[in-house]
Amino acid sequence: IKAYGVSWKGKSTDDLVISRFSRIKSTDEIWQWIRQVKKIRPELTDFLDFMAVTGLRYNEAVSSYNLILKLSRENKLLQYYNVEKEALEHYKFKELFIRKSKKAFISFVPKQLIDRIVRNHETFTRFAVQKRIQKAGLKIRLTDIREAHASVLTKYLTQPEIDFLHGRVGASVFMQNYFNPALINDLKDRVFKAIAEIQTKI
Repeated sequence: IKAYGVSWKGKSTDDLVISRFSRIKSTDEIWQWIRQVKKIRPELTDFLDFMAVTGLRYNEAVSSYNLILKLSRENKLLQYYNVEKEALEHYKFKELFIRKSKKAFISFVPKQLIDRIVRNHETFTRFAVQKRIQKAGLKIRLTDIREAHASVLTKYLTQPEIDFLHGRVGASVFMQNYFNPALINDLKDRVFKAIAEIQTKI
């Protein structure tokens, strides 16, 4: 590859934005899709609600959901879920969530949803979730949930805050050296306003 100067070239930023315009006309489409899947496959309800309120990437959501169940069974959930902050602290499990190009640091999750998840017995693989949705005769739109989540967050959070919650810490001087979510006292309150809005839609 080096000898011949071969390199991977993905879509340009412009093409990515344009493809979003043509793929999703309204975030209401995504919320409606979630409601459809939940109606036909009720066993996916808690998982889809979890994806909707966290905005985690699909693979991250599967890993996080399964980790909640695993630690709960071992009476170790508090190692992951901070009850006071109502936040999953992904950064404590670097091997799962802090990867070279895709990262997840924390996710705010209402305790009621965590309580619902731990009452479940079944863990998921990413293929199992997709297969159940396909068998229901519906399109796979799991990756669109993250985009819809971010769209709601724009009403309540700044771009650096959204980037942090979505695991995007860019190369800017501000993000690398100055941005510290621990110093933003009302971050949780504003995130929970966004979560409350999302919950009314799903």
